Amino acid sequence: MCDNRSTMASLHQRVGQLAIVGFKGVAVPVELRSLVREFDLGGVILFARNVEAPDQVAEIGREIRSLSRDLPIWVSVDQEGGRVARLKRPFTEWPPMATLGRSGDERLAERFARALGRELRAVGISLDYAPVLDVRTNPANTVIGDRALDDRADVVSRLGATIIRALQDEGVASCGKHFPGHGDTLADSHDDLPVVEHPLDRLRAVELAPFRAAIDAGVAAIMTAHVLVPSVDEERPATLSPAIVTRLLREELQFSGAILSDDLQMKAIADQYPVGRAAVAAVAAGCDGVLICGPDQGAQAAALEAIVRAVEAGEIPHARFDDALWRQRRQKDRFLTRAAPADLRAALGRDEHQAIADDMARFL
Repeated sequence: MCDNRSTMASLHQRVGQLAIVGFKGVAVPVELRSLVREFDLGGVILFARNVEAPDQVAEIGREIRSLSRDLPIWVSVDQEGGRVARLKRPFTEWPPMATLGRSGDERLAERFARALGRELRAVGISLDYAPVLDVRTNPANTVIGDRALDDRADVVSRLGATIIRALQDEGVASCGKHFPGHGDTLADSHDDLPVVEHPLDRLRAVELAPFRAAIDAGVAAIMTAHVLVPSVDEERPATLSPAIVTRLLREELQFSGAILSDDLQMKAIADQYPVGRAAVAAVAAGCDGVLICGPDQGAQAAALEAIVRAVEAGEIPHARFDDALWRQRRQKDRFLTRAAPADLRAALGRDEHQAIADDMARFL
């Protein structure tokens, strides 16, 4: 279990707990080792650039975990299925989540999520940025597209909650995304700032419904969207908006888990906010962790230094900072105490997992 040693850590080490970072290569680079030593990072995120083979992924996880000093470290990934999947064969390759929506089959969704969880945990991955909880009400929305479970809020709510429960039952923390909803947009937040034009009553009825269901299902984390929602905040993207992150998600929806930002180096944010300024604004708005997914450890260190200065200056109140650390610690207590199976290859690409994928593919 995590303990109270974190209260003894330096400010730099405590600030580091708020960051989940990317890196380059299929081994842990020396720059990342240095960053972990200085900041005791909260987590890393794996991309295709970091994946060569199952044994190698497991070894990265073991090495990363051995570097942490105070709290255990998240090893995380975007493994949704379909076109957003960093782990390829011999991992099971899953069809897009729209197939589950078309099936309407909760049992199939549960079987999928349990198999996914077993494969992730086998290689030491503890946090998956899934499921997508966006309701795809705009069929022209290609950035979400078939990543969404459905275009009906009730279907997304039901199947999303099923996936969360099953994935977390297998020992992998689930992060639902993208709050408060990216389903009715046109722009891709990797390139531009999308705008969600709906009034708050419509958001409550449609976009927020799957997040309520996820919260009821005990989801460990929720990821914010880099979208502008003028009915709630006319100026700031959701990730940087206290009105959306704190008042809407934390207070109105009463979410008690960890709130994580989407990647702060996506252009929807980065075109207007340097990464350090964005990291400070996100934590001040109510995010408990920030993703900085590029492989530049120097840029990540600069962003963390900006948070250190903001805490020292009171720009991030100490109560907000302590709350973010507590929420991260509590989720790590839930999920970072189970060991990975000894025989990882026996868990990957099993015939029964492929049979589930085949059942899903019938709804392509």
